Amino acid sequence: MSPREPDHDVTALLRQWQQGDASALGRLLPIVYDELRRVARARLRAERPGHTLQATALVHEAYLRLTGPGGASPHTRTQLFAMAARLMREILVDHARKKHARKRGGDITIVALDEAVAEPRQSPVDVLALD
Repeated sequence: MSPREPDHDVTALLRQWQQGDASALGRLLPIVYDELRRVARARLRAERPGHTLQATALVHEAYLRLTGPGGASPHTRTQLFAMAARLMREILVDHARKKHARKRGGDITIVALDEAVAEPRQSPVDVLALD
């Protein structure tokens, strides 16, 4: 197959994959990979400068979510790219939330202070008897 297959070939491979042909997914990825990277680069251009995620990592994470357990089932090339773009956006949002939480101390473990540790229980001192 050439790197640029017609839409119906992508749709046919999606259908074969959904019908249980695992090799169809292996044939599909090289066809759509470059376009998925273009989508990822476009998503990253909308992010702040110096973003720590790269287009390749974004494509791979979206691929894992799309093909993993509970992943979506696109039926056409258009659905595939729409779902991938949505997943990439969700990945970027999750990444930003985690980074923001860490920046605000979100990765610090909060430990409840026990009353026994907070204020030691001692019998009150009788100041007059002490005198």
